[in-house]
Amino acid sequence: MNNLTTMKTYRNHILLLLISFLFMTSCGITKKYKTPEMETQGLYRTEAGYKDSLKALSALPMETFFTDSLLNGYLDEAMAKNHDMRIAFERIQIAGAMFKQSKRAFLPTLQGNASVARSKLSFTQGYGLVDNVTQYDISLTTSWEADIWGKLGSAKRARLAGLLKAEGAKQAVQSALVANVATKYFQLIALDQQLKVLRETAENRKSYVVTMNKLKQANVVNGAAVVQSEANQFQAELVIPDVERQIRETENGLSVLLGRKPGSIPRSSYDSMAQEVSMELSIGVPSQLLLNRPDVIQSELAFREAFENTNVAQASFYPSFTITGASGFSSFEFDDLFKENVGLFANVAGGLLQPIFNRGTLKANLKVAKSEQQIAYYTFEQTLLTAGQEVSDALFAYQQADIKCEKRIGQLEALNKSVSYTKRLLEYSSQTNYTDVLTSEQNLLSAEMQGIMDVLERKVSVINLYRALGGGWQTMGEDE
Repeated sequence: MNNLTTMKTYRNHILLLLISFLFMTSCGITKKYKTPEMETQGLYRTEAGYKDSLKALSALPMETFFTDSLLNGYLDEAMAKNHDMRIAFERIQIAGAMFKQSKRAFLPTLQGNASVARSKLSFTQGYGLVDNVTQYDISLTTSWEADIWGKLGSAKRARLAGLLKAEGAKQAVQSALVANVATKYFQLIALDQQLKVLRETAENRKSYVVTMNKLKQANVVNGAAVVQSEANQFQAELVIPDVERQIRETENGLSVLLGRKPGSIPRSSYDSMAQEVSMELSIGVPSQLLLNRPDVIQSELAFREAFENTNVAQASFYPSFTITGASGFSSFEFDDLFKENVGLFANVAGGLLQPIFNRGTLKANLKVAKSEQQIAYYTFEQTLLTAGQEVSDALFAYQQADIKCEKRIGQLEALNKSVSYTKRLLEYSSQTNYTDVLTSEQNLLSAEMQGIMDVLERKVSVINLYRALGGGWQTMGEDE
């Protein structure tokens, strides 16, 4: 009796030591994730007055950043109907389903089975030859795997990172979509203004042809001046079809972004677009890019997913501990199937499955996982550098566009005076020819067209800065 007790004690001690050993070794197999440390100091180039910030531009919801009610309506429509947004949403559904499945991996499986088997036998039993047997089976089987090495936990965390990555991808699509819709909308407004200027210029030059004919009859100018004035009129009219074509193409492009068939797009006036930006351009510190830009968040989550997949590949080298059980009824006679003393059976089993030789599959999987993790890290670094570049470019583009708008005002004032003076000189002085008038008018028209584009450039640069800082995916509801 003492020997039996001693053996049981030894067995319990050995079992306890084995469990302790498994627990201790399992702690060192999978690694705990840490966000990669990145140097963000000097990530983007800023000028004086932009280094310190009271608020981040990207924190503004798009409904606050864009004050045009028509544009905000189009943005809401794009969020609901744009096909890239719909695709991104479906990717989130896929990632969410995979994550839910990974959480259930900790639960035991349960399967039901019902079968009827008809067999023909070729052996004799005590009472004679049996050549046909029918067996009836109804059973439940279950299986559970213990996550000793952390493989299932790492797989779950990888799926979670995949889900968050899909959400980040959707936010990145939305941020880009907001910028594209707003840019095309303001392009339409700028093209409308260019078309207006061209039509007004063509009408003015048409009336001036009449004036030149009268001056010719009064022997103030010659026939060459009349012909040049007519050519000047046609020059303005010839540009009109090109601008109208650009308007049509831009409307069609915006319609597609909105998930519509190509059609007209109502929009606001040029004066509303030309207004100064009513908000302070405060861009925040570089580390805010890690918190606001969806593509930076997405790439960091991709690295985290790859990190956890490496843990899974590492844990796959170690044995899997499973417990299985089955219970049900089995009988050669259907009437005896549910009789407890005849057909009832039950069993429980535990087992370890240790990979020994699998043609290098596990080693290859681990190498692939480590390389994919490194690729994800490099992608994260590159995404952050690209983000810094885009902020630098957008900020400098806004500053330069603002300077151009101020300089253009002075140029337009001077050119308007030049056109007025040369026309007066042509009417009252024989020393001035129509070539001077033609040159001054062409310069004025070119400056007017460029001035409209300067205003558009300034507007678009602010939109690009907003996007570069991670704006465009937050709405009023999310911000609240």
